[in-house]
Amino acid sequence: MSAGDAYTGIMKVLAAMSGGVDSAVAAARAVEAGHDVVGVHLALSRMPGTLRTGSRGCCTIEDSSDAQRAANIIGIPYYVWDFSERFKLDVVDDFIAEYEAGRTPNPCMRCNERIKFAALLEKALDLGFDAVATGHYATILTDADGNRELHRASAWAKDQSYVLGVLTADQLAHSMFPLGATPSKALVRAEAAERGFSVANKPDSHDICFIPDGDTRGWLADKVGTLPGGEIVERDGTVVGSHDGARGFTVGQRRGLHLGSLAEDGRRRFVLEVKPATNTVVVGPREALAIAEIAGSRFTWAGVAPQHPEIAFECEVQIRAHADPVPAVAQVVPVDAAGAAGAAGSGDAVVELVIRPHEPLIGVSPGQTAVVYVGTRVLGQTTIDRTASAVDVPVSVA
Repeated sequence: MSAGDAYTGIMKVLAAMSGGVDSAVAAARAVEAGHDVVGVHLALSRMPGTLRTGSRGCCTIEDSSDAQRAANIIGIPYYVWDFSERFKLDVVDDFIAEYEAGRTPNPCMRCNERIKFAALLEKALDLGFDAVATGHYATILTDADGNRELHRASAWAKDQSYVLGVLTADQLAHSMFPLGATPSKALVRAEAAERGFSVANKPDSHDICFIPDGDTRGWLADKVGTLPGGEIVERDGTVVGSHDGARGFTVGQRRGLHLGSLAEDGRRRFVLEVKPATNTVVVGPREALAIAEIAGSRFTWAGVAPQHPEIAFECEVQIRAHADPVPAVAQVVPVDAAGAAGAAGSGDAVVELVIRPHEPLIGVSPGQTAVVYVGTRVLGQTTIDRTASAVDVPVSVA
C-alpha cells in the first residue's frame, strides 16, 4: 500500500484556498508536484463586509485577500466562487434544524460533506478538473487492488481525518491532501515563511465560521428564538423542577438546574437529554451520562465497505475532532419500524450502524458524528441518531 499511487500522473487540480497557511502550502506543493493548478476561494458568508478577528471565523474578505496574495506568489490563476446560498441551505440551516430537534450538530462535517467535497467537487469535475486539493491533514493510501483509503495524517496531534470521515469512495478518488505526510504544523509554517506567504504565522480558526464571536447560544436565540418555560424530569418522567427554555441546556450540564434539592440518593443530577419537541429537560445521575451504545442510520463508508458489515467487527470510534479514539465493536443491524434493533429479514426494516465501545463514552449527544477507524484507516462514519446509557445496556455485544 502506498500514498504515492494516489497522485500519479499530471492532473488538473483545483486548490481550495481558505486564506490560511495550510491551504496555501498545499496549493504550492501541488504545483511543485507538476500538476496544473488553479486556486479558488469559497465565499461562504452572506455578509461580505465581515472581517476576521484573531482566530475566530473564516472565509471573510480578509481571508480572500490572503488567499489571493498566496496564489500570486505561487503563480497560479485565482478565482472567488460564491457558495453562500448553498452554504446557508446545507450548513447553516441544517445547524439550526438540528438544534431545534435537540441534537448537537457538527457544521464542519456538513461543510466538508456538502460544500467542499460535494458542491465544489461537482463543479470542479464539470469544469474538467481531475481533483480538488485542500490543506487538511490526512492521507490517502492505495491498496493492492487500486482502491483508495482515507488514513490519519502522520502528525496525529494535527490529524483532521475525523472531519473528512464523511467522504465517499467516489470523492476520495478525486481528492488530494498534500500535507498528510508532514510531521508537524511548525514545518508547514516554516515552509510558508520560506515561500514568502504573509499567512505563515496567521492563527488557526477554532470557531464555527458563521458564529465568529463564539456565542453559539446567543446566535441560536437570535435565529430561532427561545422556548417558553417547561419541566425538568427524571428518567422515569418524575417532574423535579422547571426551566426557562430547553435549548439553553447541554448534555452533561450540572450547574444552573436550580432543582432546589438533591436526588433521593443524595447525589447531584446532570442533564441527560434535551427534548425541544416536548420542551423538557431530562436529568439523572452522573453514571447515566456514560454511553454504552451509539447508533445511526445515516452512515457512509470512506472507500471500500466491509465485506460483511452485519458481522460484528473490532474497530475504534472517535466522537469529536480532538477526542481520543476508543476501542469498540461495530456492526450494521436491521431496525424495525418502531426504531428498535430487529432480527435480520424483519418486515420493513432499515439498517443502522451500531457501535458499542469497550469502555463507556461520556456525554454523547444525538447529532454528533461517530467516525469508525480500523488502525489508521477511516472506515466510515455515522451521524448519531440515538444513544443508550450504560445503565440500560448489557455488557455483552450482539
